[in-house]
Amino acid sequence: MSGKAPISDETRALRALTTFCVLDTLPDERFDRITRVACAALNVPVAMVALADRERLWLKSRQGIDDSSTDAWLSLCDKSVAAEDQVVFRDAAAEPDFEDHLLVTGEPGVRFYAGQSIRGPDDSHIGALCVVDHRPRPFPPRDASVLSDLTALVEREILLLEHATTDDLTRLSNRRGFAQVAHHVLSMCRRATQPAVVVSVDLDNFKIVNDAHGHAAGDRVLRAFSKMLFTHFRDSDVVARVGGDEFAVLMSGTTTTHVVTAFDRLAEEFAASKIAQEYPSLGWSAGVADYNPDSEVTIEALLNAADARMYRTKSAKRGQTYVTPVPPVDETLNRPLRRLPW
Repeated sequence: MSGKAPISDETRALRALTTFCVLDTLPDERFDRITRVACAALNVPVAMVALADRERLWLKSRQGIDDSSTDAWLSLCDKSVAAEDQVVFRDAAAEPDFEDHLLVTGEPGVRFYAGQSIRGPDDSHIGALCVVDHRPRPFPPRDASVLSDLTALVEREILLLEHATTDDLTRLSNRRGFAQVAHHVLSMCRRATQPAVVVSVDLDNFKIVNDAHGHAAGDRVLRAFSKMLFTHFRDSDVVARVGGDEFAVLMSGTTTTHVVTAFDRLAEEFAASKIAQEYPSLGWSAGVADYNPDSEVTIEALLNAADARMYRTKSAKRGQTYVTPVPPVDETLNRPLRRLPW
């Protein structure tokens, strides 16, 4: 794929894959099984599941491909990733887009190609299932139907993986999903020497709501607050429920200064919300930690630092919500920190 996407755009694509536990992971039998079936059912020697983020494609599963030519095979699959319909070349040597391709003009002499885009649960294009033959051949409706069915199986497997990283109640990422996405986002920021911010948010007096009004009321509060968080941070930010009433946000390509705007909007909506009117003792506290791209700090260390500042804020509150900006995670962590009221 050409061009390097901005960090914020890249993060959106990463969420479409890392949330489903597939980004940069090893080959998986559940996908290998599908490519083996593709080879047998369509009588082809090569089948691939290629997945895509904003920067590149990589092979999640492959049959009939050696390691030395992976990049060349991926360039074949690239045609199908963004396509709305199946891409079929009955004789690639006669196609302007493929006639001078390395795998067509040289070994192994690719002729037939068919591919279909793999969609994520949000209908985004996240890869392609591709099959290849070394001889020209037709692609009748039966074969097209088989390819479509097998692509649906890949999408089903990805959906099952997505459930493991999503919080059932709020539909935000859970702690596992947050950690996986954050690991890759921080790697992006490190490569691009761009900053990031980790935010820890916790509801105040949530236990009172559960004890006095029941867990159904508590669930309603969690869903409403999750929606507020998701609304008032950027589309590229990773928002997660990491515990009972604990939330985390990772903002890439920005600094603590830019968190202020998001918290101002959140505080305004929360104060006017139905849950705040129904449960006057309910509130929220937050702590933040800046990520320095020159450091080797982990997402776990950043989240722990943000948590510590959030709990300090919570204990120091006197009827107001505070967020405590913190310096980069290093030896300065224990120095006194400035508090900002909201």
